[in-house]
Amino acid sequence: MKVVVIGGTGLIGSKLVKHLKQLGHEVIAASPSKGINALTGEGLKEAIQDAQVVIDVANSPSFEDKAVLEFFEVSGRNLLAAEKEAGVKHHVALSIVNTDQHPEIGYFRAKRAQENLIRSSSIPYTIVRATQFLEFLGAIAQANTVGNTIHLPTAFIQPIAADDVVAALLKIVLDNPVNGFIEIAGPERFPLSELVERYLKALHDPRQVIPDSRALYYGAQINDETLVPHGNHAQLGTTNFKNWMENQTRKTSIQK
Repeated sequence: MKVVVIGGTGLIGSKLVKHLKQLGHEVIAASPSKGINALTGEGLKEAIQDAQVVIDVANSPSFEDKAVLEFFEVSGRNLLAAEKEAGVKHHVALSIVNTDQHPEIGYFRAKRAQENLIRSSSIPYTIVRATQFLEFLGAIAQANTVGNTIHLPTAFIQPIAADDVVAALLKIVLDNPVNGFIEIAGPERFPLSELVERYLKALHDPRQVIPDSRALYYGAQINDETLVPHGNHAQLGTTNFKNWMENQTRKTSIQK
């Protein structure tokens, strides 16, 4: 089976490409660095020709509100048009939980726009809504750092490891389209401020986390339902925070 992975050189895409090749599939890792650009359309038609499945795990290079919306709308239209012409049988897109909440968050609006394009197309699809990745805890801390302190909301988060995201996507790719949403999440739920504090302590980072119910998450006030799956139907990964953190520390030690 020919599979095209849009964003095939990124965190999730590179892992997907590796595993799909190991399973014996013909895989194209599509990214601008490979001459395949969904935003401009460069190389897209040629890459998708004869593909049965397209997996879109690309992310915007800029999270500025206008830029991220333009990225997902333009790349989404280009990608779906090329897929329609090629007769693609299954479009799989990685999104985030609760895109219909908090329209004041630019990234949520952009992912919702991407989802709407997919749903209104004639291509069979599966949209995978994931919770925040454990791998992004450092970025969350950095985005909220002022001096040596980090003010973070106490709202719950249920983060998932990148490897568990890949495992879930592999099963979905090899199954029939659901023409709807599948939610995936990590096995544990924490207050966001507490989890980041544990993460920083494990890294011996001296910054102080201050739990603050009024603190904003990327410019918006969030609640206990924003960063967790909706209902009790999410597929849960197997990697808990302790094991993930130990693995990250081990990788760092090897690299040194």
